[in-house]
Amino acid sequence: MTNPSVDPTTTAERRRGRRLSPRISRLTEVPQGSMVDLPGRGTTYVVDLPGPAADSPTVLLLHGMATTAMLNWFPSLRELNERYRVVLFDQRWHGHGIRSERFDLDDLADDVVAVADAVGVERPILAGYSMGGVVAQLTAHRHPDRVGGLVLAATTYRFQEKWRERAFHRGWSATAALFSEWSFRRAELRRDRLPALPESSWPVGRMDRWAMTELRATSGWALAQALAVLGRFDASEWLPTLKVPTAVVITTRDRALPVFRQLEMAKAIPGAEIFLAKAGHAACALEADVFVPVFLEAVQSVVDRI
Repeated sequence: MTNPSVDPTTTAERRRGRRLSPRISRLTEVPQGSMVDLPGRGTTYVVDLPGPAADSPTVLLLHGMATTAMLNWFPSLRELNERYRVVLFDQRWHGHGIRSERFDLDDLADDVVAVADAVGVERPILAGYSMGGVVAQLTAHRHPDRVGGLVLAATTYRFQEKWRERAFHRGWSATAALFSEWSFRRAELRRDRLPALPESSWPVGRMDRWAMTELRATSGWALAQALAVLGRFDASEWLPTLKVPTAVVITTRDRALPVFRQLEMAKAIPGAEIFLAKAGHAACALEADVFVPVFLEAVQSVVDRI
């Protein structure tokens, strides 16, 4: 006998989404992308979601370290795509991204322009999270005529200031250099073993299992090299020269990147508007209920100023 007070559909949804906090997302599938060749650079996984109108602004999303494009951004996609065309891709050495013999931030910045060319966008709004924010800054610096605006979230403009930071990053960089060739081979091996991409939308179902699959798509050896390179990034000299409309989303409970340094970055960029998300460094995925509304407001502020 069926209990009339229990909605079978709701019960099924709860079973499919078990172990996934409602703070993350209620999605049961993620949109499909495809492997795209970037001439002279390599191939990477790109998702291109048309906007509500032909002239909708394009937001190009850049993910953080240790994630994939979809894992970083999937909680934001539905609401974001209701307003804008959305493009996202796996960056070098991450997920199905380009593999190269070195991990270099200049290459990552140039990849952004190559992806924009591949999807036919002249001046996208770049929205970068953590490492993606570093890449977004560098892209705007190297290619100022190809960036329409910036949204920088949970990110920084430098990593070394205090002696403890300098000691850590220099020691890590020296260690990573010893294993650079080995790291490249291991990253290549990991990519060769990645599962084939589906021909339609990813039928996720159990989002926790899907998330772990995405997380495992990036080699730990690759991350070691990425961390060493990121640790040397410092935009202090040229950050004030950025002229595009910019919004900075500061994660105020961030334990990975100091809040004061996020604020310093925002103040160094002329005309940057500040938005506060009361969440930690993984807010894009684990505290989406807090992050997504603030992120949408930040993106809109940039669109309004273009």
